[in-house]
Amino acid sequence: MKKNLVAVPVYNEQKYVARVIERITDHAQCVLVIDDGSTDYTPMLLAMQQVDVIRNKTNRGYGTALRIAFKWAQMYGYDWVVTMDCDEQHEPEALPTFFQAIEDDDADVISGSRYMCPERCGDPPPIERRRINHTITQWVNAGLGLGITDAFCGYKAYRVSAMAELDLTEDGYAIPLQQWVQFAAHKLRVREVPVRLIYNDPNRSFGGPLDDAGHRLAHYREVFERELARHPGLAKLSVSDLMHPPCECGAAI
Repeated sequence: MKKNLVAVPVYNEQKYVARVIERITDHAQCVLVIDDGSTDYTPMLLAMQQVDVIRNKTNRGYGTALRIAFKWAQMYGYDWVVTMDCDEQHEPEALPTFFQAIEDDDADVISGSRYMCPERCGDPPPIERRRINHTITQWVNAGLGLGITDAFCGYKAYRVSAMAELDLTEDGYAIPLQQWVQFAAHKLRVREVPVRLIYNDPNRSFGGPLDDAGHRLAHYREVFERELARHPGLAKLSVSDLMHPPCECGAAI
């Protein structure tokens, strides 16, 4: 039996945090919450939960929160860390699916896919987010020779020893672009499992300029290009060949 940690980055999640953590603890014994500088009642609500909490004084970004979770898992001898959001878009009831995939022991990264589940299992995604994620999934598949269906789902399980080999530096939401390139560079085995597509807040803010879809896609492209440049010879196609316009079909972030 593997030693698993469930890690939950949160930022101003007073609406959801208490009930989400309670649902998580129905399925997991070891839970770490990374409070990324919340300015609402989230810290007080977390103080009433029987989980470990790391609190950043200021907001340092989603990528930073993930790196903190990986380091915690390494320090305390966990075999795997499962990351999930706290806004009820990742169902704690799906944790047993990840735990079973972990026990199968045939992958280094187990990535949730919102597009392996039948349409009836999900909500219709906002169009611009569907376009962006479809485009990025195409980049990842064409550029790295992968066959994934969902490049931007944050519901994932990571083998801790494998993550210790990576050099992740992205602080914000673009960290998946860096991860996919490094997964390929280190020849990590990736497996997808189905999770429900849930959108409670179609108007979710990504913060500042990233709320503009065009700016957000340009930022993701910059991060992907930069990471490919750090691993010359890895890409199956040139960057210019990869960067074609998004189409209407596909996935969403």
